[in-house]
Amino acid sequence: MSKGSRSKQIECLKRMLNFNDPLRESSLAQPTWKILVYDRFGQDIISPLLTVKELRDLGVTLHLILHSDRDSIPDVPAIYFVFPTEENIGRICQDMQNGLYEKYYLNFISPISRHRLEDLATSALQCGAVEQIAKVVDQYLNYISLEDDFFTVKYHDRSSISYYAMNKPDAKDTDIEQICDTIVDSLFSFLVTTGTVPIIRCPRGNAAEMVAASLDRKIRENLRDSRNSLFTSYSVW
Repeated sequence: MSKGSRSKQIECLKRMLNFNDPLRESSLAQPTWKILVYDRFGQDIISPLLTVKELRDLGVTLHLILHSDRDSIPDVPAIYFVFPTEENIGRICQDMQNGLYEKYYLNFISPISRHRLEDLATSALQCGAVEQIAKVVDQYLNYISLEDDFFTVKYHDRSSISYYAMNKPDAKDTDIEQICDTIVDSLFSFLVTTGTVPIIRCPRGNAAEMVAASLDRKIRENLRDSRNSLFTSYSVW
């Protein structure tokens, strides 16, 4: 029986917390102690999926919010799980400048843009922390699994992502496009995690068609490059 989306997302998170290496019995028996640093988006994703005990079993001794006062623990590696916003990148750069941790494993919920990656690299060079950055990984986990066959794209502060927001009389085209882009990003993350290429059907002439067309383009562009495709082994859904 194939795994549901919840099980696959948990599997991805556990691999991430094992420094993006496959989980083995040896790593579970003697985990490497580490700190997990997440933003509110990362917290919303992890909270329904992993208990404090499970985090502890994976070697997570502390789990802290990115934008909070955090003490320096220079002899422990830190795993970051954050959205690649300008504000978050700035705070990560500040952490590196202050030498908070031994190593930095940077995991982005959605792909980080090229110019923000360049900002991160420039900051690491300036503060001499290049060797401390162990890995930078795009995780494609921008959705929240509540059950094996049920997930949501709405986070704690995303009141703008709703049926009402897309259909209210004074909604601007730019607002609708932004909502559609957010939904497409989350749906694409779900498909990457589950290894599924969907057959897309939608009604014409509304926001659903915009989402469907944008998602279709994104999938096709990824499948076109077979060497770098995120769907190397997939099923049609």
